Amino acid sequence: MDAEDSNSLVMELFSARRDMGSLAVIEGLRPIGLINRDIFMSEMSKPFHRELYDKKSCIAFMDKEPLIVDADVSIESLAFKTVEAGEKALVDGFIVTRDGRFKGVGSGLELVGAVAEMQAEKNRQIMQSIEYASVIQRAMLRASDDTLSTQLRGAAMVWEPRDVVGGDFYHFAAFPHGWFGALADCTGHGVPGAFMTLLASASLSKAIEQIGPRDPAALLSAVNRNVKGLLGQVNNAAGGPQSNDGLDTAFFWFDASENELHFAGARIALHILLPGAEQFETIAADRMGVGYVDSRADYAWNLHTVSLPPGSLMFICTDGLTDQIGGPRSISFGRRRVLDAIREHRAEPTSTICERLRMSLAQWQSVQPRRDDVTFFCARI
Repeated sequence: MDAEDSNSLVMELFSARRDMGSLAVIEGLRPIGLINRDIFMSEMSKPFHRELYDKKSCIAFMDKEPLIVDADVSIESLAFKTVEAGEKALVDGFIVTRDGRFKGVGSGLELVGAVAEMQAEKNRQIMQSIEYASVIQRAMLRASDDTLSTQLRGAAMVWEPRDVVGGDFYHFAAFPHGWFGALADCTGHGVPGAFMTLLASASLSKAIEQIGPRDPAALLSAVNRNVKGLLGQVNNAAGGPQSNDGLDTAFFWFDASENELHFAGARIALHILLPGAEQFETIAADRMGVGYVDSRADYAWNLHTVSLPPGSLMFICTDGLTDQIGGPRSISFGRRRVLDAIREHRAEPTSTICERLRMSLAQWQSVQPRRDDVTFFCARI
């Protein structure tokens, strides 16, 4: 509308175009205001207002300070400007110019749709990146999966990240006189946790290459020093440590010639059910985590050696299993329920035991959200 146009012409346009929410008012080629449809129609419906204002200039009911933006402004910047302008800009819309000249009117609804589409595209890109990260993380575990399926046929493994990627990982490798295993719960879950698993897994592989698989306690010490160094988590670092990340883990070596299990744990315990035994024997882990700022670089983890006669069951899990909230009172699943479920199905194959346990957890969790990554390992010696 030109500033000289009358309100009767505005009425004609709004009556003919019921989808039109606002009209721009220009003087020459430059916008000077915006007429909101609802406000205009409401004012003109008042007694005698048609008679008073029909022939008067349309500037009578225009907003003299509308939001005016350049045609080259980004959707993101426009969204911020609209929020800053307040509710009026979302309801009335905004005027678009180029070099100060009027180009058109944008609506708040169109802007919301554009922002939603832009955000959806960003989310798609993020999800594609996370899904690719999942491929990388699963590739890291593939060698361990091969060892489990070909060398440890009496064992079963469950690995369920809370998100597409997770902060738990495992490591299994066969050697001429036995096999090595590890379960680890790194700081966080999702993408941050997944980054930690890559770092910790690489540190473990390096330690095994350097000192071999037979001493889990020595391996824990080596991984602890390496993680602390990689993350700069030492108290004498310049400016102090910038993070406090690490892992809780259990390392174990099974000596096939002696039927002995050598175990060292950092906040993750080992549970053993001997043939004919009614209760599990629990080998407690050290309470020192691996790689954290307060984990001493010279800390020596305790090494435990356990004789395992044929038919023995061993079980290790991360706290995502025991800490899951659920049940009628919304409490944690707990270690007792875990061990009871294993004991109940002890005569069945370990794959069945793990599946029964996984189903029990799902039933316990019910409608509760998954709190953490869940990883557990069961083996019959």
